[in-house]
Amino acid sequence: MEIHQHNTGRVRAVARVLPLLLAGLAAIAAACLAGSYPAAATDVAAVVGRALGLDLPAPADAAVTAVVLDLRLLRALLAYGVGAALAVAGAVFQGVLRNPLADPFTLGVSGGAAFGAALSLSLSLAVFFGTALATPACALLGGGATLAAVLALSRLAGGLRRETVVLAGIVAATFLSALLSLVKALNEESVAGIVFWIMGGFQGRGRAELALFLPCLGVGLAAIWLFVRELDILLLGETQARQLGVAAGRARLVLLTAASLLTAAAVAVSGVIGFVGLIAPHACRRLYGGEHGTLLLQSALAGGALLVASDVLARTILPGGAELPVGVVTALCGGPFFCALLLTGRSGART
Repeated sequence: MEIHQHNTGRVRAVARVLPLLLAGLAAIAAACLAGSYPAAATDVAAVVGRALGLDLPAPADAAVTAVVLDLRLLRALLAYGVGAALAVAGAVFQGVLRNPLADPFTLGVSGGAAFGAALSLSLSLAVFFGTALATPACALLGGGATLAAVLALSRLAGGLRRETVVLAGIVAATFLSALLSLVKALNEESVAGIVFWIMGGFQGRGRAELALFLPCLGVGLAAIWLFVRELDILLLGETQARQLGVAAGRARLVLLTAASLLTAAAVAVSGVIGFVGLIAPHACRRLYGGEHGTLLLQSALAGGALLVASDVLARTILPGGAELPVGVVTALCGGPFFCALLLTGRSGART
């Protein structure tokens, strides 16, 4: 009986993850096909298959291999990782702060990253240091410094309680928004570049950004996974967590730091992209339940697929090869989708 229940549970878990995984693969395939340079589906399949070690004939047009591997596939993988990071960070913030509207930007980390990037762009640090990674690196430093300031302020205000953390995050976000406006006002020549970067996108991103992002993603996900049991217990409240032997303050510190690291790394390589951290966790929670051991995996897969699909839309929706910032696409699609989620939940609650 127990073996039957165990096998049934495994089949159910696979059935819940498989559609999200297939959606992500479909979005990546579409990303490899989309673009002004023509590439047939058979050629794209051959290029990817050869990269995976399969003995397939090379495309007749050698440029297709470079376009697919060095541009489109790298960009799609980066978008998938950023979407997964934002979705997992959103699920963690909503669990730790017990606030359904918390998202990866609640603690002001995105504001710090945006301010760091704006400083880099206005000071032309990329030219000074001779590397395009100067701006993402400054964004990462800005996000990290903001997190440290928010946590320090929370401790001074009475400890890492969710109320003080949220208030400190709001203060930090407001202050950094003012600083960002000041930077833009003092550097009119850089305003267009700063605004375009802040709106979010993957244009021109590639191997270097992926190399910067992946270690942060790995460290953040590993730290969160080690505390996933504590994340479920924190939902019961401070008193019950203590009764169950969980050091709530330490667990909250690790989880907030890890989720903020994911957020800062995502913003550093893609700019500010909203709604992914709200939509993916809420949709998965509504469909599959709220146990974090599976919710985090489902949110990561859903967030990755969502952001790659949004990036494909951003690249193809305008005529003439023009490209929208992907943050605009996620906002335009995410707002109505999130409203539908809220209304569906309200209707379900009534029935």
